[in-house]
Amino acid sequence: MRLKEMKIDPRSMQLNIDIIGNKEPFAIVVCDGKARMTELPEHGETIIVTHQGKIKRVKWNEGEEF
Repeated sequence: MRLKEMKIDPRSMQLNIDIIGNKEPFAIVVCDGKARMTELPEHGETIIVTHQGKIKRVKWNEGEEF
């Protein structure tokens, strides 16, 4: 699975991210007190689908110019 669960500190409800350690571009989605991270494709698009104010799915459409 491409989405990786991230730890949220339950006492402070804060999310700490090491932005120096991640060399590739990435996106973080947060919903219902859960956070997940995904790396973005080199060529393509990442679509975040929502329904009634909640994230339902994340879709990737990858390609490469010919």
